[in-house]
Amino acid sequence: MKIVIVGAGSVGRAIAQDLIAHGHTVCLVDKAASAMRVTQVAEADWLLADACEIESLHDAGTESADVVVAATGDDKVNLVVSFLAKTEFAVPRTVARVNNPRNEWMYDAEWGVDVAVSTPRIMTAMVEEAVAVGDLVKVFTFRQSGAAIHEMTLPEDSPFVGITVGDVEWPSESVLTCIVRNERTIVPTDDDTLEAADELLFILSAEADPVALEEVLRTGPRSIQSTP
Repeated sequence: MKIVIVGAGSVGRAIAQDLIAHGHTVCLVDKAASAMRVTQVAEADWLLADACEIESLHDAGTESADVVVAATGDDKVNLVVSFLAKTEFAVPRTVARVNNPRNEWMYDAEWGVDVAVSTPRIMTAMVEEAVAVGDLVKVFTFRQSGAAIHEMTLPEDSPFVGITVGDVEWPSESVLTCIVRNERTIVPTDDDTLEAADELLFILSAEADPVALEEVLRTGPRSIQSTP
């Protein structure tokens, strides 16, 4: 894929390095000369320009980009870049960084944002996930679909310890997608037995009720199976 990343700070450069390592083509754009640390991501194309100007985005090859990432530290710039990428260049996918959670409500389709990434909210979720054993924690929400990733670490006394995945009927619109055990990721099958300290990752649709899933996880698998 071809990706244009606006904002060549530490966040933008880190994203670029990861994408290049996965075989993608990247162009980094920034209007600050001090951000032109070309040797740190030598494999990328670099452009010193104001990405809020259509001509600059054209020079970055945005018309042929598969994804535009607005990763600056300025929410106004990220919104303008996303809007221009969608309306002027019809970029298939835009990802925008949210710096101030109070501005998160603006990061929607009207501003051309497909995926909004709020660092403060992600950090909050990670803190909750790190300290909450036995609680269902929302880790991430997909802006476009409204689906969300939830995590729960099974405590020692969980009624699910020793239960096989196939013996559990999860609530509607809730899917167990991964088990993390001792730094290993396991794709769940019906024959997998759940163990204490397993991290369970669920994807819940926008219509799913997280309270229903939390209740099942707290009371045990029979609570859902016994429902008439």
